[in-house]
Amino acid sequence: MRVHFIAIGGAAMHNLAIALYKKGFLVTGSDDVIFEPSNSRLAKYGLLPMEMGWHEENITADIDAVILGMHARIDNPELLKAQALGLKIYSYPEYIYEQSKNKTRVVIGGSHGKTTITSMILHVLNYYQKDFDYLVGAQLAGFDTMVKITDSAPVIIIEGDEYLASPIDRRPKFHLYKANIAILSGIAWDHINVFPTFENYVEQFANFLTTIEPKGKVIYCETDEVLKQTVEASAADIVKIPYQIPLHEVKSGITYLLPEHTPLKVFGDHNLMNLNAARMACKELGISETEFDAAISTFTGAAKRLELLNAVNHTNVYKDFAHSPSKLKATIQAVKAQFPDRQLVAMIELHTFSSLNKNFLKEYKDAMKDADVAIVYIDDKTFLIKRMEPLTEDEIQTAFNDKSIMFFNDPVKVETYLRNFDFRNKNLLLMSSGNYAGMDLPKLAAEIKS
Repeated sequence: MRVHFIAIGGAAMHNLAIALYKKGFLVTGSDDVIFEPSNSRLAKYGLLPMEMGWHEENITADIDAVILGMHARIDNPELLKAQALGLKIYSYPEYIYEQSKNKTRVVIGGSHGKTTITSMILHVLNYYQKDFDYLVGAQLAGFDTMVKITDSAPVIIIEGDEYLASPIDRRPKFHLYKANIAILSGIAWDHINVFPTFENYVEQFANFLTTIEPKGKVIYCETDEVLKQTVEASAADIVKIPYQIPLHEVKSGITYLLPEHTPLKVFGDHNLMNLNAARMACKELGISETEFDAAISTFTGAAKRLELLNAVNHTNVYKDFAHSPSKLKATIQAVKAQFPDRQLVAMIELHTFSSLNKNFLKEYKDAMKDADVAIVYIDDKTFLIKRMEPLTEDEIQTAFNDKSIMFFNDPVKVETYLRNFDFRNKNLLLMSSGNYAGMDLPKLAAEIKS
Protein backbone atom coordinates (compact mmCIF):
# COMPACT_ATOMS: atom_id res chain seq x y z
CA MET A 1 0.00 0.00 0.00
CA ARG A 2 1.25 3.47 -0.90
CA VAL A 3 -0.21 6.22 1.28
CA HIS A 4 0.36 9.99 1.12
CA PHE A 5 -0.42 12.36 4.00
CA ILE A 6 -1.42 15.96 3.26
CA ALA A 7 -0.54 17.85 6.48
CA ILE A 8 1.56 15.03 7.94
CA GLY A 9 2.81 17.14 10.88
CA GLY A 10 -0.34 17.05 13.04
CA ALA A 11 -0.34 15.15 16.33
CA ALA A 12 -2.65 12.38 15.15
CA MET A 13 -1.50 12.51 11.51
CA HIS A 14 2.21 11.97 12.13
CA ASN A 15 1.48 9.16 14.57
CA LEU A 16 -0.75 7.43 12.04
CA ALA A 17 1.97 7.87 9.41
CA ILE A 18 4.49 6.17 11.70
CA ALA A 19 2.01 3.39 12.55
CA LEU A 20 1.40 2.63 8.86
CA TYR A 21 5.15 2.75 8.15
CA LYS A 22 5.66 0.16 10.90
CA LYS A 23 2.93 -1.91 9.29
CA GLY A 24 4.98 -2.03 6.09
CA PHE A 25 3.22 0.62 4.02
CA LEU A 26 5.10 3.01 1.72
CA VAL A 27 4.41 6.37 3.40
CA THR A 28 5.04 9.90 2.11
CA GLY A 29 3.77 13.25 3.32
CA SER A 30 3.86 17.01 3.08
CA ASP A 31 3.18 20.06 5.24
CA ASP A 32 3.94 23.78 5.26
CA VAL A 33 5.33 23.75 8.81
CA ILE A 34 6.09 20.92 11.26
CA PHE A 35 6.76 21.57 14.93
CA GLU A 36 8.34 19.40 17.61
CA PRO A 37 7.94 16.64 18.59
CA SER A 38 6.42 15.73 15.20
CA ASN A 39 9.51 16.92 13.31
CA SER A 40 12.01 14.72 15.16
CA ARG A 41 9.72 11.71 15.29
CA LEU A 42 9.03 11.81 11.54
CA ALA A 43 12.75 12.27 10.86
CA LYS A 44 13.56 9.22 13.00
CA TYR A 45 11.53 7.02 10.63
CA GLY A 46 12.64 8.78 7.44
CA LEU A 47 9.19 10.30 6.92
CA LEU A 48 10.02 13.99 7.27
CA PRO A 49 9.35 15.82 3.95
CA MET A 50 12.53 16.86 2.12
CA GLU A 51 11.19 20.42 1.92
CA MET A 52 8.23 22.22 3.45
CA GLY A 53 5.25 23.27 1.36
CA TRP A 54 2.65 21.76 -0.95
CA HIS A 55 3.84 20.26 -4.24
CA GLU A 56 1.55 18.87 -6.94
CA GLU A 57 4.25 16.46 -8.08
CA ASN A 58 3.88 14.60 -4.75
CA ILE A 59 0.53 13.30 -6.01
CA THR A 60 0.75 10.50 -8.57
CA ALA A 61 -1.73 7.98 -9.93
CA ASP A 62 -0.07 5.01 -8.15
CA ILE A 63 -1.03 6.31 -4.67
CA ASP A 64 -3.55 3.95 -3.05
CA ALA A 65 -4.84 6.39 -0.45
CA VAL A 66 -4.49 10.08 0.39
CA ILE A 67 -5.05 10.99 4.06
CA LEU A 68 -6.10 14.61 4.50
CA GLY A 69 -5.36 16.51 7.70
CA MET A 70 -7.51 19.27 9.18
CA HIS A 71 -4.61 21.72 8.82
CA ALA A 72 -4.91 21.65 5.01
CA ARG A 73 -7.25 24.00 3.16
CA ILE A 74 -9.83 23.03 0.55
CA ASP A 75 -7.77 24.75 -2.17
CA ASN A 76 -4.60 22.86 -1.25
CA PRO A 77 -2.81 22.10 -4.56
CA GLU A 78 -2.05 18.49 -3.55
CA LEU A 79 -5.69 17.93 -2.61
CA LEU A 80 -6.88 19.41 -5.91
CA LYS A 81 -4.47 17.15 -7.82
CA ALA A 82 -5.64 14.06 -5.90
CA GLN A 83 -9.28 14.95 -6.64
CA ALA A 84 -8.48 15.48 -10.34
CA LEU A 85 -6.82 12.05 -10.51
CA GLY A 86 -9.78 10.43 -8.76
CA LEU A 87 -7.66 9.09 -5.89
CA LYS A 88 -9.35 7.79 -2.76
CA ILE A 89 -9.14 10.58 -0.15
CA TYR A 90 -9.70 9.80 3.53
CA SER A 91 -9.80 11.83 6.72
CA TYR A 92 -7.66 10.16 9.37
CA PRO A 93 -10.67 8.90 11.40
CA GLU A 94 -12.16 7.46 8.22
CA TYR A 95 -8.90 5.67 7.50
CA ILE A 96 -8.65 4.38 11.08
CA TYR A 97 -12.06 2.78 10.56
CA GLU A 98 -10.94 1.24 7.26
CA GLN A 99 -8.00 -0.34 9.06
CA SER A 100 -10.10 -1.59 12.00
CA LYS A 101 -13.53 -2.54 10.62
CA ASN A 102 -12.91 -6.21 11.45
CA LYS A 103 -11.94 -5.44 15.06
CA THR A 104 -13.94 -4.66 18.18
CA ARG A 105 -13.90 -0.87 18.30
CA VAL A 106 -14.02 0.83 21.71
CA VAL A 107 -14.61 4.56 21.18
CA ILE A 108 -14.25 7.08 24.01
CA GLY A 109 -16.13 10.34 23.46
CA GLY A 110 -17.27 13.30 25.54
CA SER A 111 -16.36 16.92 26.17
CA HIS A 112 -13.82 16.05 28.86
CA GLY A 113 -11.83 13.10 30.18
CA LYS A 114 -11.41 11.33 26.83
CA THR A 115 -7.62 11.11 26.95
CA THR A 116 -7.58 10.03 30.60
CA ILE A 117 -10.20 7.31 30.13
CA THR A 118 -8.44 6.05 27.01
CA SER A 119 -5.09 6.10 28.82
CA MET A 120 -6.52 4.14 31.74
CA ILE A 121 -7.91 1.43 29.45
CA LEU A 122 -4.61 1.19 27.57
CA HIS A 123 -2.69 0.98 30.84
CA VAL A 124 -4.81 -1.90 32.13
CA LEU A 125 -4.72 -3.86 28.85
CA ASN A 126 -0.95 -3.33 28.65
CA TYR A 127 -0.57 -4.41 32.29
CA TYR A 128 -2.07 -7.79 31.37
CA GLN A 129 -0.17 -7.94 28.04
CA LYS A 130 -3.32 -8.03 25.92
CA ASP A 131 -3.05 -7.64 22.15
CA PHE A 132 -4.72 -4.38 21.10
CA ASP A 133 -4.46 -1.43 18.74
CA TYR A 134 -5.12 2.16 19.78
CA LEU A 135 -5.50 5.83 18.92
CA VAL A 136 -5.01 8.29 21.78
CA GLY A 137 -4.57 12.06 21.93
CA ALA A 138 -1.46 12.25 24.13
CA GLN A 139 1.92 10.61 24.39
CA LEU A 140 1.73 7.95 27.12
CA ALA A 141 4.46 6.39 29.24
CA GLY A 142 5.22 2.91 27.95
CA PHE A 143 3.86 3.58 24.46
CA ASP A 144 6.16 4.57 21.57
CA THR A 145 3.45 6.22 19.49
CA MET A 146 -0.05 7.63 19.91
CA VAL A 147 -1.39 5.30 17.20
CA LYS A 148 -0.93 1.57 16.69
CA ILE A 149 -2.53 -0.32 13.81
CA THR A 150 -1.82 -4.02 13.19
CA ASP A 151 -3.48 -6.89 11.37
CA SER A 152 -3.42 -9.20 14.40
CA ALA A 153 -5.01 -7.27 17.30
CA PRO A 154 -8.69 -8.18 17.84
CA VAL A 155 -9.60 -4.85 19.49
CA ILE A 156 -8.80 -1.17 19.03
CA ILE A 157 -9.20 1.55 21.67
CA ILE A 158 -9.99 4.92 20.07
CA GLU A 159 -10.15 8.38 21.61
CA GLY A 160 -13.09 9.87 19.72
CA ASP A 161 -12.86 13.62 19.24
CA GLU A 162 -16.03 15.53 18.30
CA TYR A 163 -14.17 18.04 16.13
CA LEU A 164 -14.52 17.92 12.32
CA ALA A 165 -12.85 15.10 10.41
CA SER A 166 -11.22 17.09 7.59
CA PRO A 167 -11.64 20.25 5.48
CA ILE A 168 -13.82 18.30 3.02
CA ASP A 169 -15.55 16.05 5.55
CA ARG A 170 -17.49 18.16 8.03
CA ARG A 171 -18.64 15.26 10.19
CA PRO A 172 -17.35 14.98 13.77
CA LYS A 173 -14.49 12.49 13.96
CA PHE A 174 -16.18 10.16 16.43
CA HIS A 175 -19.12 9.59 14.07
CA LEU A 176 -16.81 7.74 11.66
CA TYR A 177 -15.54 4.97 13.92
CA LYS A 178 -18.85 3.01 14.24
CA ALA A 179 -18.21 1.88 17.81
CA ASN A 180 -19.03 -1.55 19.15
CA ILE A 181 -18.49 -0.28 22.68
CA ALA A 182 -18.81 3.48 23.30
CA ILE A 183 -18.05 5.64 26.32
CA LEU A 184 -19.47 9.14 26.80
CA SER A 185 -18.02 11.13 29.69
CA GLY A 186 -20.17 14.27 29.53
CA ILE A 187 -21.37 17.17 27.43
CA ALA A 188 -20.07 20.73 27.89
CA TRP A 189 -20.30 23.16 24.98
CA ASP A 190 -17.05 23.56 23.05
CA HIS A 191 -15.76 24.30 19.51
CA ILE A 192 -18.18 27.20 18.96
CA ASN A 193 -16.48 28.01 15.65
CA VAL A 194 -18.12 24.89 14.17
CA PHE A 195 -20.97 24.27 16.65
CA PRO A 196 -22.40 27.79 17.10
CA THR A 197 -25.13 26.86 19.60
CA PHE A 198 -25.28 24.54 22.60
CA GLU A 199 -28.18 22.68 20.99
CA ASN A 200 -26.15 22.10 17.85
CA TYR A 201 -23.28 20.75 19.95
CA VAL A 202 -25.53 18.36 21.90
CA GLU A 203 -26.97 17.13 18.61
CA GLN A 204 -23.55 15.73 17.66
CA PHE A 205 -23.69 13.38 20.66
CA ALA A 206 -27.23 12.30 19.88
CA ASN A 207 -26.08 11.53 16.34
CA PHE A 208 -23.07 9.62 17.68
CA LEU A 209 -25.40 7.19 19.44
CA THR A 210 -26.93 6.29 16.07
CA THR A 211 -23.47 5.43 14.68
CA ILE A 212 -22.88 2.72 17.30
CA GLU A 213 -23.21 -0.75 15.76
CA PRO A 214 -26.66 -2.36 16.35
CA LYS A 215 -26.76 -4.21 19.72
CA GLY A 216 -23.60 -2.31 20.69
CA LYS A 217 -23.14 -0.69 24.08
CA VAL A 218 -22.78 2.85 25.40
CA ILE A 219 -21.25 3.42 28.84
CA TYR A 220 -22.27 6.91 29.98
CA CYS A 221 -21.93 9.22 32.98
CA GLU A 222 -25.41 9.49 34.46
CA THR A 223 -24.48 12.38 36.77
CA ASP A 224 -24.25 14.62 33.68
CA GLU A 225 -27.89 15.61 33.23
CA VAL A 226 -27.60 16.72 29.61
CA LEU A 227 -25.80 13.52 28.65
CA LYS A 228 -28.24 11.38 30.63
CA GLN A 229 -31.22 12.96 28.87
CA THR A 230 -29.55 12.59 25.48
CA VAL A 231 -28.78 8.89 25.98
CA GLU A 232 -32.14 8.03 27.51
CA ALA A 233 -33.99 9.81 24.68
CA SER A 234 -32.09 7.89 21.99
CA ALA A 235 -34.02 5.26 20.04
CA ALA A 236 -30.81 3.64 18.81
CA ASP A 237 -30.65 -0.17 19.06
CA ILE A 238 -27.98 -0.18 21.77
CA VAL A 239 -27.47 -1.30 25.37
CA LYS A 240 -27.19 1.68 27.77
CA ILE A 241 -24.89 1.29 30.79
CA PRO A 242 -24.74 4.21 33.28
CA TYR A 243 -21.87 4.90 35.66
CA GLN A 244 -21.19 7.21 38.61
CA ILE A 245 -18.26 8.07 40.84
CA PRO A 246 -16.94 4.93 42.62
CA LEU A 247 -16.80 4.54 46.40
CA HIS A 248 -13.56 6.00 47.73
CA GLU A 249 -11.93 7.91 50.57
CA VAL A 250 -9.06 10.38 50.87
CA LYS A 251 -6.51 10.05 53.66
CA SER A 252 -3.33 12.13 54.03
CA GLY A 253 -3.42 13.24 50.41
CA ILE A 254 -3.93 9.73 48.99
CA THR A 255 -7.16 8.48 47.40
CA TYR A 256 -8.25 4.88 48.10
CA LEU A 257 -10.82 2.82 46.21
CA LEU A 258 -13.32 1.10 48.49
CA PRO A 259 -14.08 -1.48 49.76
CA GLU A 260 -10.59 -2.96 49.25
CA HIS A 261 -8.76 0.32 50.08
CA THR A 262 -6.77 0.20 46.85
CA PRO A 263 -4.39 3.20 46.84
CA LEU A 264 -4.32 5.34 43.69
CA LYS A 265 -1.66 7.59 42.21
CA VAL A 266 -4.34 9.88 40.71
CA PHE A 267 -7.02 11.89 42.51
CA GLY A 268 -10.10 14.06 42.13
CA ASP A 269 -13.75 13.31 41.39
CA HIS A 270 -13.13 13.85 37.69
CA ASN A 271 -10.38 11.21 37.59
CA LEU A 272 -12.44 8.81 39.70
CA MET A 273 -15.36 9.18 37.32
CA ASN A 274 -13.01 8.49 34.42
CA LEU A 275 -11.68 5.45 36.27
CA ASN A 276 -15.17 3.98 36.62
CA ALA A 277 -15.81 4.42 32.90
CA ALA A 278 -12.53 2.66 32.10
CA ARG A 279 -13.38 -0.11 34.56
CA MET A 280 -16.71 -0.81 32.82
CA ALA A 281 -15.11 -0.82 29.39
CA CYS A 282 -12.43 -3.23 30.56
CA LYS A 283 -15.13 -5.47 32.01
CA GLU A 284 -16.65 -5.69 28.53
CA LEU A 285 -13.20 -6.75 27.29
CA GLY A 286 -12.87 -9.55 29.84
CA ILE A 287 -10.99 -7.81 32.66
CA SER A 288 -12.56 -8.42 36.10
CA GLU A 289 -13.02 -5.60 38.62
CA THR A 290 -10.36 -7.12 40.88
CA GLU A 291 -7.91 -7.32 37.99
CA PHE A 292 -8.74 -3.78 36.96
CA ASP A 293 -8.17 -2.35 40.46
CA ALA A 294 -4.79 -4.08 40.74
CA ALA A 295 -3.66 -2.61 37.42
CA ILE A 296 -5.10 0.89 37.87
CA SER A 297 -3.30 1.29 41.21
CA THR A 298 -0.08 1.64 39.17
CA PHE A 299 -1.50 4.26 36.78
CA THR A 300 0.26 7.61 37.23
CA GLY A 301 -1.95 9.69 34.93
CA ALA A 302 -2.11 10.84 31.33
CA ALA A 303 0.41 13.37 30.06
CA LYS A 304 -0.48 16.97 31.00
CA ARG A 305 -3.46 15.80 33.08
CA LEU A 306 -2.78 16.91 36.66
CA GLU A 307 0.89 16.24 35.95
CA LEU A 308 3.03 16.86 39.02
CA LEU A 309 5.92 19.13 38.03
CA ASN A 310 7.45 19.49 41.49
CA ALA A 311 6.73 18.76 45.14
CA VAL A 312 8.83 20.32 47.89
CA ASN A 313 7.98 20.97 51.54
CA HIS A 314 4.21 21.66 51.51
CA THR A 315 3.99 22.93 47.93
CA ASN A 316 2.96 20.95 44.86
CA VAL A 317 3.01 22.36 41.33
CA TYR A 318 0.69 20.79 38.76
CA LYS A 319 0.27 21.23 35.02
CA ASP A 320 -3.08 20.37 33.48
CA PHE A 321 -4.59 20.46 29.99
CA ALA A 322 -7.82 22.04 31.30
CA HIS A 323 -9.06 24.94 29.20
CA SER A 324 -12.87 24.72 28.90
CA PRO A 325 -15.11 25.99 31.75
CA SER A 326 -16.14 22.50 32.95
CA LYS A 327 -12.55 21.20 32.91
CA LEU A 328 -11.29 24.29 34.69
CA LYS A 329 -13.84 23.98 37.48
CA ALA A 330 -13.34 20.22 37.94
CA THR A 331 -9.55 20.45 38.04
CA ILE A 332 -9.54 23.25 40.64
CA GLN A 333 -12.02 21.32 42.79
CA ALA A 334 -9.90 18.17 42.56
CA VAL A 335 -6.73 19.84 43.87
CA LYS A 336 -8.64 21.68 46.62
CA ALA A 337 -10.33 18.48 47.79
CA GLN A 338 -7.07 16.53 47.81
CA PHE A 339 -5.22 19.18 49.82
CA PRO A 340 -7.85 20.96 51.96
CA ASP A 341 -5.20 22.41 54.32
CA ARG A 342 -3.31 24.20 51.55
CA GLN A 343 -4.26 27.34 49.68
CA LEU A 344 -4.51 27.03 45.91
CA VAL A 345 -3.07 29.45 43.36
CA ALA A 346 -4.72 28.60 40.03
CA MET A 347 -3.79 30.07 36.65
CA ILE A 348 -5.54 29.49 33.33
CA GLU A 349 -4.14 30.46 29.94
CA LEU A 350 -6.95 31.27 27.53
CA HIS A 351 -5.89 30.75 23.94
CA THR A 352 -8.50 28.69 22.02
CA PHE A 353 -10.95 30.37 19.65
CA SER A 354 -13.87 29.51 21.92
CA SER A 355 -12.26 30.77 25.14
CA LEU A 356 -11.31 34.11 23.54
CA ASN A 357 -14.75 34.69 22.03
CA LYS A 358 -16.63 37.40 23.96
CA ASN A 359 -19.96 35.60 23.48
CA PHE A 360 -18.58 32.34 24.89
CA LEU A 361 -16.53 33.91 27.68
CA LYS A 362 -19.56 34.14 29.97
CA GLU A 363 -19.54 30.31 30.15
CA TYR A 364 -16.60 30.72 32.55
CA LYS A 365 -18.83 32.25 35.24
CA ASP A 366 -17.68 31.07 38.70
CA ALA A 367 -15.26 28.56 37.10
CA MET A 368 -12.41 29.70 39.40
CA LYS A 369 -14.36 30.53 42.55
CA ASP A 370 -12.77 27.66 44.52
CA ALA A 371 -9.23 28.99 43.98
CA ASP A 372 -7.73 31.11 46.76
CA VAL A 373 -5.77 33.12 44.19
CA ALA A 374 -7.09 33.11 40.61
CA ILE A 375 -5.04 34.27 37.62
CA VAL A 376 -6.08 34.54 33.98
CA TYR A 377 -3.31 34.85 31.41
CA ILE A 378 -3.68 35.63 27.71
CA ASP A 379 -0.68 36.26 25.48
CA ASP A 380 -1.58 39.42 23.53
CA LYS A 381 0.04 37.87 20.44
CA THR A 382 -2.73 35.26 20.43
CA PHE A 383 -5.31 37.88 19.45
CA LEU A 384 -3.13 39.01 16.56
CA ILE A 385 -2.67 35.46 15.29
CA LYS A 386 -6.39 34.71 15.53
CA ARG A 387 -7.37 38.20 14.29
CA MET A 388 -9.58 38.79 17.30
CA GLU A 389 -10.20 41.89 19.41
CA PRO A 390 -8.21 41.78 22.70
CA LEU A 391 -10.05 41.22 25.97
CA THR A 392 -9.70 43.64 28.89
CA GLU A 393 -9.24 42.89 32.58
CA ASP A 394 -12.75 44.15 33.29
CA GLU A 395 -14.24 41.83 30.64
CA ILE A 396 -12.36 38.88 32.13
CA GLN A 397 -13.43 39.66 35.70
CA THR A 398 -17.05 40.23 34.65
CA ALA A 399 -17.22 36.97 32.67
CA PHE A 400 -15.66 34.94 35.52
CA ASN A 401 -17.91 36.79 38.01
CA ASP A 402 -14.89 37.57 40.19
CA LYS A 403 -13.40 41.06 40.58
CA SER A 404 -10.42 39.65 42.49
CA ILE A 405 -9.11 37.73 39.47
CA MET A 406 -5.65 38.88 38.40
CA PHE A 407 -5.19 39.37 34.66
CA PHE A 408 -1.89 39.26 32.75
CA ASN A 409 -1.26 39.57 29.01
CA ASP A 410 2.54 39.60 29.13
CA PRO A 411 4.49 36.34 29.74
CA VAL A 412 7.41 38.12 31.42
CA LYS A 413 5.16 39.93 33.89
CA VAL A 414 3.19 36.82 34.86
CA GLU A 415 6.36 34.76 35.37
CA THR A 416 7.87 37.56 37.48
CA TYR A 417 4.72 37.63 39.62
CA LEU A 418 4.85 33.87 40.21
CA ARG A 419 8.56 33.91 41.04
CA ASN A 420 8.00 36.61 43.67
CA PHE A 421 4.97 34.91 45.22
CA ASP A 422 5.30 33.11 48.57
CA PHE A 423 4.09 29.54 47.95
CA ARG A 424 4.70 28.16 51.44
CA ASN A 425 1.84 25.75 52.25
CA LYS A 426 0.23 26.59 48.91
CA ASN A 427 -0.21 24.58 45.69
CA LEU A 428 0.16 26.01 42.20
CA LEU A 429 -2.05 24.76 39.37
CA LEU A 430 -1.11 25.79 35.81
CA MET A 431 -3.85 25.07 33.26
CA SER A 432 -3.74 25.43 29.49
CA SER A 433 -4.05 23.54 26.21
CA GLY A 434 -1.34 25.93 24.94
CA ASN A 435 2.25 26.49 26.02
CA TYR A 436 2.29 29.74 28.04
CA ALA A 437 4.27 31.46 25.24
CA GLY A 438 7.09 28.96 25.68
CA MET A 439 7.52 29.50 29.42
CA ASP A 440 9.74 26.81 30.99
CA LEU A 441 7.20 25.42 33.46
CA PRO A 442 9.40 22.65 34.99
CA LYS A 443 12.13 25.24 35.68
CA LEU A 444 9.58 27.64 37.17
CA ALA A 445 8.13 24.85 39.32
CA ALA A 446 11.59 23.99 40.66
CA GLU A 447 12.51 27.58 41.49
CA ILE A 448 9.39 29.11 43.08
CA LYS A 449 9.53 30.21 46.71
CA SER A 450 8.30 27.35 48.85
